Amino acid sequence: MTQLLISKALDQYSEQFTTPETEVLASLNRETNMKIPMPVMLSGHLQGSLLAMLSHMIKPKNILEIGTYTGYSAICLAQGLEEGGRLQTIDINEELEDICFSYFCKAGLQDKIAQHIGNASEIIPRLAGSFDLVFIDADKQNYHLYYDLVIDRVPIGGYILADNVLYDGEVVLPVGEQSKNARAIHAFNEKVRQDKRVEHVLLPVRDGIMIMRKIAAN
Repeated sequence: MTQLLISKALDQYSEQFTTPETEVLASLNRETNMKIPMPVMLSGHLQGSLLAMLSHMIKPKNILEIGTYTGYSAICLAQGLEEGGRLQTIDINEELEDICFSYFCKAGLQDKIAQHIGNASEIIPRLAGSFDLVFIDADKQNYHLYYDLVIDRVPIGGYILADNVLYDGEVVLPVGEQSKNARAIHAFNEKVRQDKRVEHVLLPVRDGIMIMRKIAAN
């Protein structure tokens, strides 16, 4: 996880015709790949650019990110914050806290991003206010739980994004051939499809991103 779902040549072509990474993001990309376990978890250039573009379009005041990893996606999402806006990001791995903070500082975003270390299901209820944009990119077994915890905190017109919703393409396999995580992701996708509070589109970018816009309270 995560394999390319399009050819490497097309992926490289897509990156070639996407605005280049900033120096900070390029440096974080390199350091993550050189030093951090499971660097495939990094959002990377193409997906990061999409996250930044969506954030600029939405212009959120408050963002919640569930799953920080080394902070690449947080930096991308924070680029679209309204003046005075804030991004709250949660991760279970305290060992990555310092590298995240160092790059938030290098990006000049240390006053716009608040880090939380611990179990997201315990931290989310303690956070105040609503969220104009939520990005779910954490343990796949709990996507459904995170969705339930945030859906009522997102105003009508707000957005929820979920990463890895194609799970290496396993979601199209017969159920008996899917991994435990793939089954959880498929169940999450089905949950979203049946939820009349949101309209949604699944984009086959990298490992799949589900974009949901809240259109009703219940």
